[in-house]
Amino acid sequence: MRHVSFALPWIDVNTPLPPMEQAWPRGSEAPGLLAAGDDLSVARLRQAYAQCTFPWFSEGQPVLWWSPDPRMVLDVGQFRLHRSLRKKIAQLVRMGRLVIRMDHDFAAVIRACAHQSREGQDGTWIVPPMVQAYEAWHAAGDVHSVEAWVDGELAGGLYGVNLGRAFFGESMFTRQTDGSKIALAALVAFCRSQGITHVDCQQNTPHLAFMGAREMPRAAFAQLVRKAMTHPAPSWQFHALYWQALQSAD
Repeated sequence: MRHVSFALPWIDVNTPLPPMEQAWPRGSEAPGLLAAGDDLSVARLRQAYAQCTFPWFSEGQPVLWWSPDPRMVLDVGQFRLHRSLRKKIAQLVRMGRLVIRMDHDFAAVIRACAHQSREGQDGTWIVPPMVQAYEAWHAAGDVHSVEAWVDGELAGGLYGVNLGRAFFGESMFTRQTDGSKIALAALVAFCRSQGITHVDCQQNTPHLAFMGAREMPRAAFAQLVRKAMTHPAPSWQFHALYWQALQSAD
């Protein structure tokens, strides 16, 4: 397929993000790329996520803003909790070895995500300016971590953005077998209990597809986000009874 080049808008602190529909389309050099700039303030991040746009860039690049179409999204009702993992979680909970914590050690989670090695990736997109920006947003109350603690050790976790009843997953890590999967299962259990129906996964990967995520048109995703943001955000505390929300999982 021949790649087509498009102009890339530059935005500063006084410039609003372009509409998501102006992102580079399929067939271009970078499908989903919307704009570039240097503003990672909390206000800018809130504006971006409300418009289904997120930052993603490497060391030495400006802040690059993306709004891919289609969008990879997990309907929490379609989450696949396989029997072996369900059995493992139940056993760990019953023995008192597993504790799910939220926002207990956000700094450790985002740094572990930044250092998590991933197949096919050289380096990390969670560069120091991103860490600082999301720590500031966490302090402002919109970014949260889900942490799986096993035998008193942080076994795995994830973090993401919560606006109303919309949740945008950012990254996850594991230090023990199934650590990130347990954290994701806990997030889904929490979402089901709190009326959060979908989790944004941004990009299509085999692992996310295996867990039940699917691509949807960006316009349909944006409609879900707008509706979800009309509701108040939940209180980010995990209770053991939330595990019951996964009893019907496949």
